[in-house]
Amino acid sequence: MARKDALLRLYESLIDKRDALRDKLISDMNLSHATNGGAGDVGDAAAEGSQSELYTQLAAIESRELTQIDQAIEMIREGRYGLCEGCGDRIPIARLKALPFTPLCINCQRKQELSHRENGYDVDWESAYEYEGKTSDREIRLSDIQLDLSE
Repeated sequence: MARKDALLRLYESLIDKRDALRDKLISDMNLSHATNGGAGDVGDAAAEGSQSELYTQLAAIESRELTQIDQAIEMIREGRYGLCEGCGDRIPIARLKALPFTPLCINCQRKQELSHRENGYDVDWESAYEYEGKTSDREIRLSDIQLDLSE
C-alpha cells in the first residue's frame, strides 16, 4: 500500500508540475514575442534578439519536459507507471521521486547511455564546459588586469 500511496503523491506532483510548466511556457512564449516597437539603436535590437532567442530555447526545454510529464501522467492512468520500459521491473520510488517522469530503471538507463556512447553519441562534457568558460563572462582577478602605475 505504501508504493500505491507514493505513486498517488507522485501523480499529484506531476499534475502540479505540468500546470506550472504550462503557465511558464505561455509566459516565456509571450516574452519571446514581446518587442519594444522598434525603438532604440542597433545594440538594443541585438540585446532584444539575444533575449528572444534565450526565451525560445527555454521554451523548447520546457516543452520537452512537459511532453515527458504528460507521458508519465498517461502511464499512471494506464497503470504502467513505475515499471521500467526496458526490463519491466519496478522502478524504485526513490528514483521516481528524483525524476518522476523517467521511463527507465537505473540499470536500463546506464545500458542506454553506454549504447549511445558506442554508437558515437557520447558527449564530451569537459570540452563543453571549457568552451562555455571561454565564451562566457568570468570573474576578473586582480592579476588579470595590467596596471600602468606611471600615471
